[in-house]
Amino acid sequence: MFAHFVDYLHAGSPASVGIITVALMLMFGFALTRITKLLKLPNVTAYIITGILIGPYCLNLVPEIVTSYTSFLPDVALAFIAFSTGQFFRLDALKGNGAKVLIITVLEACIASVFVFIAAYFVLGMDLSFSVVIAALASATAPASTMMTIRQTGAHGDFVNTLLQVVALDDVVGLIAYSVAISIALASSASGAGFEFRNIITPILLNLASVIIGAVLGVVLKMMLFPKRSTDNRLIISVAVLFGFCGVCQVLGVSPLLGCMFMSTVYINITDDDKLFKQLNYFSPPFLLLFFVRSGVNFDLGALTGGDSLLTLGVVYFVVRIMGKYTGAFTGCLITHKNKLVRNYLGLALIPQAGVAIGLAELGARTLGGETGSALRTVILASSVLYELIGPGCAKLSLALSHSYDKDAKEEAKPLTDKEEDKLIVNLLIERIREIQRELPEHPQAVPAMQTAQSAKGSHLLLRHFHSNNTNYN
Repeated sequence: MFAHFVDYLHAGSPASVGIITVALMLMFGFALTRITKLLKLPNVTAYIITGILIGPYCLNLVPEIVTSYTSFLPDVALAFIAFSTGQFFRLDALKGNGAKVLIITVLEACIASVFVFIAAYFVLGMDLSFSVVIAALASATAPASTMMTIRQTGAHGDFVNTLLQVVALDDVVGLIAYSVAISIALASSASGAGFEFRNIITPILLNLASVIIGAVLGVVLKMMLFPKRSTDNRLIISVAVLFGFCGVCQVLGVSPLLGCMFMSTVYINITDDDKLFKQLNYFSPPFLLLFFVRSGVNFDLGALTGGDSLLTLGVVYFVVRIMGKYTGAFTGCLITHKNKLVRNYLGLALIPQAGVAIGLAELGARTLGGETGSALRTVILASSVLYELIGPGCAKLSLALSHSYDKDAKEEAKPLTDKEEDKLIVNLLIERIREIQRELPEHPQAVPAMQTAQSAKGSHLLLRHFHSNNTNYN
């Protein structure tokens, strides 16, 4: 019976196959989180394992047509993740911590690249073009699993702020490193065209264009999401802008990561409106689940068994990059005099690698071509999945060891009842009325506290009536 169901999934109509497969991905992903929760593992780990289990090497429940038709998911997921990350780049925070974060980022990215280059070129004897490109890709870090782990645990504090800013700036360093590395690779290869200025400047200019467009769209969002705009329409407009920007980035052939970060950075600094980010955080989890499950589905278990040299390279890259990331982060924190908790555990949270690294690996594979390009793609794809399996666990461990969240607190907050919510709103309204009274000049006939509370309750009833009809506006 199961075999017939699998046959139907692969031979049914595209619409039914797509709908059923997406439902299976969502349900299996959710079900496995019940197990990983007992093991104190992040949800991202469950999603990756789910993809492997329902992928072609196990249950084979995801037809190839579904993975090809959902090729837009990585860009959409990265857009939501990057937009959420940008809210932490407030100018007041950057002024006090920006220089330190930049030093930490450059050191952790560059030292990881140096470690991988030494291992690939001098130890394993790989050619220069391959070694320099894979070393550049080692600098990139995936913010997706780190962001989801932070969101799931509710972590906060200096460690979290430093981590988010380092992860965000890390991809800037990675993009620049890749631009230089691919030029060196072309010059060193037998069929290379030599050092060409356009090989360096073109990727930089394209990413600069995406940053400028993202910043402009941040201003556009500010103008469109005015205070009287209903909640539903705010969500519609913001999602439309993010999807449209992803399409523009596809045309330019760049990742939407940097542009979305600048979009939200501009928006939060000119509006100070964090409600939009909370709303998008409620909307994005299904997209993120599908993105990680799809990554697990695309993992080729036979990719690293094609030869001992490739398997050895994959293992060496996997281990040496972790060593480089930790050493670089530790050194950067030591130089910038970060506190002991940040210095000792920041490197553990920089292990995940996907998104930008996979995208750059595809570009590098097409540029280098042949067996070199194929080997580059195989190593990065396989190691990225493995990094995503252990990365969230390491990130959560670093958050716990740095005391960034309460390990004994429940990860899923209990929703308020209607009565509790009403009581909370009334208390907030009473407190606000008292603040206004303190600001007003003294009056001989002051309003008693009990009367204030009663008027506050009356105001609360009006507020609830207004809120119930608010979605009809605009």
